Amino acid sequence: MVTSLLDRRDVVSAFLKDRGQAAVVCGLGSSTWDVAAVDPNDRNFYSWGAMGGAVSMGLGLALAQPDMRVIVITGDGEAMMGVGSFATVAAKRPANLSILVLDNEHYGETGMQPAHTGAGADIAMMARGAGVADATTIRTDSELAAAVDSFHSGVGLRLIVAKIDPASPPRVMPTRDAVENKLTFRRTILGG
Repeated sequence: MVTSLLDRRDVVSAFLKDRGQAAVVCGLGSSTWDVAAVDPNDRNFYSWGAMGGAVSMGLGLALAQPDMRVIVITGDGEAMMGVGSFATVAAKRPANLSILVLDNEHYGETGMQPAHTGAGADIAMMARGAGVADATTIRTDSELAAAVDSFHSGVGLRLIVAKIDPASPPRVMPTRDAVENKLTFRRTILGG
């Protein structure tokens, strides 16, 4: 059970504050709303209806665009659904990929049922077990500040799990038109 909780929007805001020209791949639901709320940007890819796919999409983008920084922001339920992707991420080790998992220990998009991370499943440990050497969990404001510094400094694959309050801030909905989202993102990343 979580003993200390971070505010989800504060966490997302802190990690995106110095994103520069990084592309951001958002997970389903809450992480999309959080990114749209704190940093609406044409370099954000909102993955509607792709549960479990954010890390894999971020990996593909990082490999295709090795000179561009890629940030994946997703939730614990989605990360658990796509936990096998950590092994592929570790095997490829893209130095331009950073992953932030917002862990509220609940399945927020389906009714706030308790999730496995609240019963002891450790996403950072799973990622380390798959070979992601720089994988850690943060719970406090001081850990958040240190994690943000490491997230934005240097190069290298990293994964941070932030234990967040399960409270749901107001939804900020970016476009739900998948074609528009894809085309806007593609034009922004590739030009033209």
